Amino acid sequence: MNDPGPSSREIAIDIAIESPLWEAFDAASALAQTAIGAALKHADADLDDAEISLLLCDDAFIQTLNRRWRGQDKPTNVLSFPAASGPGDVALLGDIAVAFETMAREAEAEGKSLAAHFSHLVVHGLLHLLGYDHESDEEAEEMEGLEREVLASLGIADPYGLDAASKVTAAHE
Repeated sequence: MNDPGPSSREIAIDIAIESPLWEAFDAASALAQTAIGAALKHADADLDDAEISLLLCDDAFIQTLNRRWRGQDKPTNVLSFPAASGPGDVALLGDIAVAFETMAREAEAEGKSLAAHFSHLVVHGLLHLLGYDHESDEEAEEMEGLEREVLASLGIADPYGLDAASKVTAAHE
């Protein structure tokens, strides 16, 4: 697909910082805006305007959300909560929460920059808000393919690496 380039879409991102850990990562807001814009473009989301809430939290906070809404009493890297459809000119897409410690651990373990991994998690969360999922192999392949495309447009390497890509290919041969 073509490079997303500048977008005419107005994307309002309401960022709430729950944890002081995020103070050391002041690029988060600009990276989120760029990642969301690219994801909307590549997902062919038919939106004139969009509003997204982004919560920058810690592992303890996201664990509480994960336990309450998904029944899983453990921290995770990103959670998405799609908004119910309603009237109005602005599309309220929903909420994305990203946990700093889990994100940082994963980035270090996978040899990725914090910026690249954060961008990936925001793209992943946004695609969930747009209705993409990874419950089945087919859904996962579609969603991961779109994530790869979006991130490549931002100059970010394949987040799933060659091993993940070859597993998907092998499963379909």
